[in-house]
Amino acid sequence: MNRHQFIKSVGMTSLIIPAFPLFSFGKTQEEPQLDKALVEKFVGASHGKFDIVKELLEEYPTLLNAAHDWRRGDFETGLGAASHVGNKEMAQYFLDHGTQANIFTAALFGKLDIIKPMMRFSPSLINVKGPHCFTLLHHAEKGGDDALEVKDYLLSLGLKEMRIPLY
Repeated sequence: MNRHQFIKSVGMTSLIIPAFPLFSFGKTQEEPQLDKALVEKFVGASHGKFDIVKELLEEYPTLLNAAHDWRRGDFETGLGAASHVGNKEMAQYFLDHGTQANIFTAALFGKLDIIKPMMRFSPSLINVKGPHCFTLLHHAEKGGDDALEVKDYLLSLGLKEMRIPLY
């Protein structure tokens, strides 16, 4: 290819390539990220204000899996909030609406059939920190009678702390 042919081909290419970004190829306009204050309000309400939670989820369904950053590695979702305060009704509401289940909620509901294989899979989970550094033992305690087997199992593994400091 000589210089003239090269310039001619580059010139044609420069006319064709920029046209592609003008086409959307079926892609819809991207939704903006959730507002941090809105996520904080939702997670805060998830500690016990069911009416606010339902109202916010109706208007902003993507809040379901949103996490608020309380700083220092303390991230909390609505499910995390409901779980660590022992609000099974709200936790079940989140699960029924498709939130991402986790080991802390399994402890709250006394799901030993979930906890045991997870511990075999990753024994270091015994010291995992949940929202506000509450442990699996804390969540099992909040589960009451339904979670006694999980509590006993965690104690048998040596977990004694209800909270583990962040640092």
